[in-house]
Amino acid sequence: MKIYEGLEHFKPVNNAVVTSGTFDGVHLGHQKILARIRDIANKIKGETVLITFWPHPRLILYPEEHNLRLLTTFEEKAKMLESFGVDHLVTIPFTKEFSQLTGEEFVQQILVEKIQTRKLVIGYDHRFGKNREGSFDHLQANKEKYGFDIEEIPRADVDHVGISSTKIRMALESGEIQVANEFLGREYEINGIVIKGQQIGRSIDFPTANIHVPSNYKLIPSDGAYAVHIKVKDEIYQGMLNIGNRPTVDGLEKTIEVHLFDYEGNLYDQQITVYFKEFLRPERKFANLDELKAQLEKDKQKAKQIFN
Repeated sequence: MKIYEGLEHFKPVNNAVVTSGTFDGVHLGHQKILARIRDIANKIKGETVLITFWPHPRLILYPEEHNLRLLTTFEEKAKMLESFGVDHLVTIPFTKEFSQLTGEEFVQQILVEKIQTRKLVIGYDHRFGKNREGSFDHLQANKEKYGFDIEEIPRADVDHVGISSTKIRMALESGEIQVANEFLGREYEINGIVIKGQQIGRSIDFPTANIHVPSNYKLIPSDGAYAVHIKVKDEIYQGMLNIGNRPTVDGLEKTIEVHLFDYEGNLYDQQITVYFKEFLRPERKFANLDELKAQLEKDKQKAKQIFN
C-alpha cells in the first residue's frame, strides 16, 4: 500500500475505486465498505484509493471536545487498511480552511481532478463538504457530469448491529471489552514502548512491563485489570494488564502495566502490542502488598481460565 501525505504526490491510477472517511477503528461497518471497493477493483482491474483526514475533523471543528480519544493511531489504521486490500491511502490535512470546501468543490477538485475517480463507494448517510451538504442523492443525480459511478452501501449492511466508532469508544471507556471487540471484529489493541517503572511488581513475584503510549489521542480503556495477549517482536504471549493509579502504593499518575505469563527477559525500550481479551475487575486499593499479591494470583488464574 502506498501512503500519500496530501494530494501533491498522488498520480492518478487506472480505474480508481474510491472511498473516503475517517475510518477510526476500521470496525466491521468499515470493513464492509473496504471489502466492496476491493471486489469492484478486482472486477474492473482497478486499484483501491481511500481518502482520509488528519487531524480528525472533530478536533478541528469542535475544539472544545478536547477529550476526544481515537480508536486507532494513524500507524495502526494504515496497517489495518492495508490488510483489507487498500492500494493507496491518501491523507488530507484537515484544517478550518479545508472544512470550508463545499460538496461541489470537494467532488470537482479532489474526486474528479486529483483522483480521477472511476467509481466512488460510500456508506449510508455519508456526507462531505461544508455543513455536510454533499450527499449520495446529489452525486447520483450528477454522475454524468462528474464522470464516475457512485454506490452507497445500504444501512442494513453497514449498520446491521448498530456499529459505530462512538459506540466502541463508549464500550471501552466502561470496560465492556467484549462488546468493543465484537464491533471491531478483533481484539482492541494499544501499541507502546516499555519504560522503567518502580519495579514494585517484581518485589511480589509479579514483574510488570510499564507501557508508554506515545499518542496523546489514543483511547486507553477504563481503569482496571484485563486478560490480554501481548505481542513481543513476532511472538504472542498471554498475560494480564492493569490500568490505573496503583492506589495500594499511593501512585500519583496513571500507568499501564502488563505481566506476561511464561516470559523471561528484558523488555525495556522494546515496542510491544497489547490486545485486550476480557475485563477482569475494577481497580481497587488493598491493605498491603501481601493482599495485592493474593488478588493478582486470583487474577492470573481467572485470566488463564479465559484463555483456556
